[in-house]
Amino acid sequence: MTVLLTNARLIDPEAGRTYDGALRIADGRIDAVLEGGTEPLPTDQVTDLGGKCLAPGIVDIGVKIGEPGERHKESFRTAGRAAAAGGVTTIVMRPDTTPAIDNPETLEFVSRRANEAAPVRVLPMAALTKGREGREMVEIGFLIDAGAVGFTDCDRVVTDTKVLSRCLTYARSLGALVIAHPQDPGLTAGSAVTSGKFASLRGLPAVSTMAERMGLERDLALVELTGARYHADNLSTAAALPALARAKAAGLDVTAGANIHHLTLNELDVGDYRTFFKIKPPLRSEDDRLALVEAVGSGLIDIISSMHTPQDEESKRLPFEEAASGAVGLETLLPAALRLWHAEMLDLPALFRALSFNPSRRLGLPTGRLSAGAPADLLVFDPDVPFVLDRFKLHSKSKNTPFDEQRMQGRVLRTFVAGVQVFGPAA
Repeated sequence: MTVLLTNARLIDPEAGRTYDGALRIADGRIDAVLEGGTEPLPTDQVTDLGGKCLAPGIVDIGVKIGEPGERHKESFRTAGRAAAAGGVTTIVMRPDTTPAIDNPETLEFVSRRANEAAPVRVLPMAALTKGREGREMVEIGFLIDAGAVGFTDCDRVVTDTKVLSRCLTYARSLGALVIAHPQDPGLTAGSAVTSGKFASLRGLPAVSTMAERMGLERDLALVELTGARYHADNLSTAAALPALARAKAAGLDVTAGANIHHLTLNELDVGDYRTFFKIKPPLRSEDDRLALVEAVGSGLIDIISSMHTPQDEESKRLPFEEAASGAVGLETLLPAALRLWHAEMLDLPALFRALSFNPSRRLGLPTGRLSAGAPADLLVFDPDVPFVLDRFKLHSKSKNTPFDEQRMQGRVLRTFVAGVQVFGPAA
């Protein structure tokens, strides 16, 4: 069946522009893109979008799902529903499950469960070392054959530089993407917030932003040594940006991402020890936040992600130092990102370049584009509709969002995966 989405405001991150037009879907792909008037095309179904925005679906790198091992926090079914409601058409799943995704059998189990339960695409990453313990490299080639799109030990930094060097060298030989969480683990151990006056006033254990810079500098030196493909998943400080800029200028195959929470919140939001604002790395200063937004706008930071990390009530209802880190973000990623558009800090094509086009390109996916032949993974949204977020209405099984009861603007109205509507009103 062919579907014509007409009277739309098209957001094209690849071309860097927005324009009025229509889009036709056939056989799960974008069949035609019409600019300007809605000239008639042979079609089975016409949907008038009423001038709302139509953009490529979000590709979210670094989503934690609790299967296997922590299904009480999030399942493929609930994560998939949350993603569809948030305009996320591709989940790139972290391997920090129990057990870790460090062998083809576990990866195949995850892929099968995702296909059964989630209405959106789920692409699994695999661990870089066995058990994410930083001692022994996984079978990278076998895991690529099983469908792994990247390799990461998540927030467990590989401290043995010889092991990491071997992993990067082997990944380079196979063209595999290594995704790292740059931090110096010695400095970050036991910390809960960022060093500064606020941390001192609250009496909380803190870490300097230099820990991130030091971790990134080490990783980039090894990337220069090995020539590996490398992505820093969650930069949060201005101190790390010069090293990233130098690596890119030197021609290293390096990209970087930022968490939507670090782009829209700062350390003062922790307030009176509010544990929903405890994330990893911790929230930074306002100067750091503004530097990150500027880096996204300039293209220095390539990707915006939610770093969706569900935690149950019991792990968050603890003193701040003891509470688990992380926040859910699949459903709040777009409205939070639109704060940057409403503040006139980023335009919509720049936002979707970081949310859709760049992550697709980094992973070698055909998604993230509004062009004929691309998969019809799309979202329709109204960037202006206001609402107050109620965390208990989120589709995620866990409700640990820092945006609870906050005023937000921007709602997803429809989500399509391979041309099939997975969220929105019935046709």
